Amino acid sequence: MTWHDDQARRDELYRDPYPLYDRARRAEGLTYVPEFDAWLVARDREVREVLLRAEDFSSANSLLADVPLSEAALGVLPRGFGPRPTVVSSDGAAHRRHRAPLNRGLSGARVAALVPYVRTYAAELVDGFAADGAADLVEAYAQRLPGLVVGRLIGLDPADVPAAVHGGHRAEELLFRPLPPEGQAAAAEDVVALQHLLDGYVRERRAHPRDDLCSVMVAALAPGTGELTLEQRHELVTSLQNLLIAGFLTTGALIGTTLLHLLDDDRRQWRMLCADPSLIPAAVEEAARHDTAIQAFRRTTTRPVTLGGTELPAGAAVLVAYGAANRDEERYERAGEFDITRPVNRQHLAFGHGPHGCPGSRLAREQLRLTLELLTSRLPGLRPAPGRPRPRMRPTLIHRSPEALHVTW
Repeated sequence: MTWHDDQARRDELYRDPYPLYDRARRAEGLTYVPEFDAWLVARDREVREVLLRAEDFSSANSLLADVPLSEAALGVLPRGFGPRPTVVSSDGAAHRRHRAPLNRGLSGARVAALVPYVRTYAAELVDGFAADGAADLVEAYAQRLPGLVVGRLIGLDPADVPAAVHGGHRAEELLFRPLPPEGQAAAAEDVVALQHLLDGYVRERRAHPRDDLCSVMVAALAPGTGELTLEQRHELVTSLQNLLIAGFLTTGALIGTTLLHLLDDDRRQWRMLCADPSLIPAAVEEAARHDTAIQAFRRTTTRPVTLGGTELPAGAAVLVAYGAANRDEERYERAGEFDITRPVNRQHLAFGHGPHGCPGSRLAREQLRLTLELLTSRLPGLRPAPGRPRPRMRPTLIHRSPEALHVTW
């Protein structure tokens, strides 16, 4: 079987992993999945166990690329910055060091202060297409709002946000989507451009700190007031790039997938939400649980361990499937159903668990909540555009969302 055959099979599983998850939860022990070259951890109790045992299950390879880089791309990337460990791919003291500034920069108070800007940006986006009577909500809204918000949080000039978001998309594409060598080289050029943009912000904030997350990260990861060393710049650029991409990819995916499910099944739950906005908090949690944006991250065993009855050697790769755990029948009644009338439950695993729980979960929830408030009040007649096939999901486990969501009203 060729690498391209492997990628095609992976893509098929990425677009709909739920049948695999169902089989893995019912199986004795863990299930080895050749397409992922990893043991699949699918049951809620075992996913939680792995996430609480960071010393036994390392995050160092949590975002292992699917795609081998070409010589053309490898010739471009050294002109940029990184790679270095980030909050996602570090353990222990190193992880805590990366995590601390994010906890401060994404605190409840800071997120609350950002809410008026989220509301304003969201309304402006809807104003841009409300009179048209039709839109692709993924392109016109879900992929745009989180980029504007995370740009504001970091402290980017609004004029730089489109280029930053473009560079972030290209970084994800370079590592996880098959491209010809010349396509990889072009994507690498865009990634390098993003890194130099972020480096400019890092150096400027060292000289002139502001009340933004970029300044918080510079102060935390490079203490002092002197000129940043090249190594400090590498680390800061890599960390900012990770924050930027995580901030817009996953939240955009959550928004798009939530709207997809609300408008499904003859719009029954969309109409319920329009009639009773008090259901919105429950809808936010149910959407996050039912079709999780980050479906899975990798972990690597640091020593021989037994998990779910399966003995694993040191160095074994496991794929920790939040999306599978969130449909575990042992934890949730009618686990496979999307039902916004469930009691509000914030104990699902959509935002992780334990030391690596998502520091941006508050901000993601707020963006989805404000989106549902805005669209149910402004566009209650929202419905799938007639004559179009059911939207296809993106072939990815790290920002599960529809490729497009064409609607009318």
